[in-house]
Amino acid sequence: MSGLVDSHCHIPLIAETIIVDEILAEAKNNNIIHMLCVAVDLEGSPEIIQLAKIYDMVSASVGVHPNTKPEKVITVDDITALASDKRVVAIGETGLDYFRSEGDLEWQRNQFKTHIDAAKELKKPLIIHSREAKTDVIKILKKEKAHKVGGVMHCFVDDLETAKAAIDLDFLISFSGIVTFKNAKPLQEVARQIPLENMLIETDSPYLAPTPLRGKTNQPAYVRYVAEFIADLKGENLENVALNTTRNYEDKFNKINTL
Repeated sequence: MSGLVDSHCHIPLIAETIIVDEILAEAKNNNIIHMLCVAVDLEGSPEIIQLAKIYDMVSASVGVHPNTKPEKVITVDDITALASDKRVVAIGETGLDYFRSEGDLEWQRNQFKTHIDAAKELKKPLIIHSREAKTDVIKILKKEKAHKVGGVMHCFVDDLETAKAAIDLDFLISFSGIVTFKNAKPLQEVARQIPLENMLIETDSPYLAPTPLRGKTNQPAYVRYVAEFIADLKGENLENVALNTTRNYEDKFNKINTL
C-alpha cells in the first residue's frame, strides 16, 4: 500500500512519554512515511526544526498557537527569522480559538494576521487552528488574501459550508481522530462529502487518539486508523485514501524526502 502522511503532530509533546526513535519506528511499522511536526510557540520552534534536520521523515512548522499570548507582540520578523529555514514547510499553527480564550480577543486576531503576512512573505502555506471561530477565521483569511499561500484547516470540526469556503481559498481540510468518535456524526457527514483531492489526515498527537485507542497517548502511527475510517466512511479503498492524501500533502508542502 502507498505510504501515509501525518499532516499534524507535536513530537516534543509525545516525547514526554515515548522516545523519538520509538515514535518514528512505530510510524514506519504502520506505513507512515512522513509527518509534519507543528510548532505551538516560537521558543519551541528551534527544537522542531532540529528534529526535521535529523530525521528525513519529519518536516517542521513555525508559529504561535492562538491560545498563546506572548509577553510581547509577535512580529513578522520574529516568525520569518525562524521560518526561513528550508526544513520549515509551513507557518503555524495559527488561527483563532474562541473556546479557550476569553475577553477582548483583538490580540488573537492581530496575531493571526501577522502569521498570514509572514506566510505571504516567505511563500509558505498556513496551518490553521479554528475553534468556535469559523466565521472570523474565514473572514480574516479572505481579507488578508491568504489564498496566495493556501494551507490546511487542521483538525477540522466545522460544517460543510465552512469547509467549502476554505477549499475556495486553496486550503485542504484535515481530519483527525475526532472523525472516528461515535458522537461525531455531523463531522463524519462533512468528511463523506469532501472530495479526497481536498483532504488530509492527521493525528494532532499526543492528543485525540482515534477509536479504538481513545485514552492512549496518540502518535503518528495511529493516523492509519483515521485513513481506514475515512476509507470505510466514503466507500473507498484504503489505497485510494493513501494515494490522495499523500499526494495532497506533497503538492501543498512539497516536502517528502522519502518519496
